[in-house]
Amino acid sequence: MKHIFDFTAAREYDRWFDDPRNRFVYDLEKEIILKLLSPRPRERLLDIGCGTGNHLRIFDDMGLDVTGIDSSPYMLDIARKKMGQRAEIRRGNAEEIPFEDNSFDIATLINVLEFTDDPARVIAEASRVARERVFIGALNSFALKGIERRVKGIFKENIYNRARFFSVWGLHREARSVLGKVPVAWRTVHSFPAALRRYTGRLERWGLVQRFPFGSFIGMIITLVPTYQTRNIELRVGYAKKRRNMAAGTIRDRIEG
Repeated sequence: MKHIFDFTAAREYDRWFDDPRNRFVYDLEKEIILKLLSPRPRERLLDIGCGTGNHLRIFDDMGLDVTGIDSSPYMLDIARKKMGQRAEIRRGNAEEIPFEDNSFDIATLINVLEFTDDPARVIAEASRVARERVFIGALNSFALKGIERRVKGIFKENIYNRARFFSVWGLHREARSVLGKVPVAWRTVHSFPAALRRYTGRLERWGLVQRFPFGSFIGMIITLVPTYQTRNIELRVGYAKKRRNMAAGTIRDRIEG
């Protein structure tokens, strides 16, 4: 992993979700995740980079069988307190996921690729353990908010100093470089400043606006397609056996004739 969050970062991360001023942002992201993912009750879901468990809680509320992994023990401590027995939570690396192939129906990567050394490997691992769908949520490099975050990182140390931002097209290429021409759908949210939510709240939820590639949060759903490799099998019949079969056929023809 490129970056493992320490105790201070884990606490600040969780406080962001608890701040009422961020509720509008969080609700929009939640809506786009569920819209693209279309989860069904009792599906098995692995949240890779589950952080403090906020998204696990969303999926648990939808009736899914949820599991989370994260490389930060500090994040996991908060997630375990939050989820109790409602989720299996393990420490694990997104680049080497500790589960067998096809262990889950769905794998999610929400704000994970930004903090990994090898995004392609993480996508490959998510696709290995998921049977049907992979959801990716990422920060948009083309969004005004994304530019603002990077500029602030120049003057002040924060988590975005270490983050890798993606465009819709870059994320799409990254996925298809690993998985080939699989079905991919995407939407973005936060195309307008959150300070204007009183006036733009409805606009943000319009399908046409969510197809603009400049919202600060990208949601992308990948439908996994099984691939098969065929191999020709050469059948060999010994020469002596072949002659016996031919002779038997000739005798049978004479008798029947």
